[in-house]
Amino acid sequence: MANAAAEGNRAASAPPQSAGQQPAPLAPSVDATPSVRPRPANTKLCAACIRANMDFLASDALRGRGSATADELVAATYVGAQLEQYGVEPAGDNGTYVQRATLVRQTLTAPPELHYTAHGTPSQTVTWTHGKEMLVVVLNDVHFRGALKRFNADQSSGTSQEKHAGTAPVGKSFEGRVVLITGQDHKKIHAAVFAAIEQGAIAVIEAASPQLLDSWEVRGKVLPELPVQLEGEAQAGLGVDGNVFAVNEKTLETLRDIPDGVIFSMDAAASAPHKSNTWNALGKLPGSDPSLNKSALLLSAHLDHVGVGKPVKGDSIYNGADDDASGVVAVLELARTLASGARPKRPVLFALFGSEELGGLGSAWFQAHPPIPLEEIAVNLEFEMIGRPDPEYPADSLWLSGWERSNLGPILAEHGAKLVGDKRPEQNFFRRSDNYVLAKKGVVAQTASSYGMHSDYHQPSDDIAHIDFKHMTDAVGSLIAPIEWLVNSDFRPAWKPGGKP
Repeated sequence: MANAAAEGNRAASAPPQSAGQQPAPLAPSVDATPSVRPRPANTKLCAACIRANMDFLASDALRGRGSATADELVAATYVGAQLEQYGVEPAGDNGTYVQRATLVRQTLTAPPELHYTAHGTPSQTVTWTHGKEMLVVVLNDVHFRGALKRFNADQSSGTSQEKHAGTAPVGKSFEGRVVLITGQDHKKIHAAVFAAIEQGAIAVIEAASPQLLDSWEVRGKVLPELPVQLEGEAQAGLGVDGNVFAVNEKTLETLRDIPDGVIFSMDAAASAPHKSNTWNALGKLPGSDPSLNKSALLLSAHLDHVGVGKPVKGDSIYNGADDDASGVVAVLELARTLASGARPKRPVLFALFGSEELGGLGSAWFQAHPPIPLEEIAVNLEFEMIGRPDPEYPADSLWLSGWERSNLGPILAEHGAKLVGDKRPEQNFFRRSDNYVLAKKGVVAQTASSYGMHSDYHQPSDDIAHIDFKHMTDAVGSLIAPIEWLVNSDFRPAWKPGGKP
């Protein structure tokens, strides 16, 4: 799972305190327990297959499946071989099971600076430098230019529509602007940052939160990281688009008499681009009913993790057993069961994405280069961190991110899936997995998880020894019959009013 997308590069997003600056809350979740239809005991589940796939994917041999590394390619190749063994058809490049994308990286070579001209007698150019007058929170563009526009977050109406992630403040237009967001309520400020970016702001300047002020000196000494980009693609994956800067009270005061319309600009020094590759593993089962051929189900997870890093208690391999070998194994088991039975009525795609940890880059490449037209994908169910039970929920259940956004969760639960609503909307989990990349394009896309905020997140201790295989097998097993029903029905999930991002 990617760090809180709402936080961009915020240090406060690191586990287990990933909330840090609290993301904009979603509408209240519905943690209902719908009536469950009786179903026969599941005899299709292969517990040994689940264990064997986990043993390899989360082993030290794969060195943590680092994003865009040779280890990620090994994982993608292994997944493709498993899909082939199950009888799933290839859906990758040139008749293979692997889809390759090219990534472009740049690094800053000096602290970035913001400039504007203060009109007075005489006029003068004012420069803010990262770590001094301002702090870079998110930086996507090394060059930009835009006119200033103010927004007071405290005067926001606070309607449920505004609080819904991705919904801009009513009646405001920020296209191409540098938006200065002020206020005393930092939750509202945080929500307004999202809103302004969603509405086209090229950059946002926000009043720094207490947490950012506390880490100002430490963060100011480190050059901000530029996001890895997909070659030839303007579409972003996860994370915050645009550029976000935090300022303290002293810097804010210098803007008190600066009128809207003043031009802010940035020209940051960066290295020459460096290219690398990331890989997805893709397979498909064609549908048998021509009337459902444009209503495919996509089952997905991400196969990368954070690779080899700083040793913790002598261990430098960040195995990523829960995050997200567990999700990959779930997709493989569902692929095995679906391929072993009668041909499903609707098409089923299986996608194991690379470079999710770099910001959903594998899924972003997939949505730009899908094996079938994107509008023919009716629903995406992502699996993310299902290797341990969440203590906040009933035994062996999974919560669905954005439960209240669509009718997908309730209908699957009605057919026996151990799915419930997400009780932590403030964590913004709906935006933090590959499902969000597809959801932004209109696909009903949500993530099933049982991540309980454990302290092994993005640590070497997220290993096989901490996986609860009974929980995993029971949770995955509960989904087999509901998904078999879904792929053989004409039910097409839909967003609820206001639920589409």
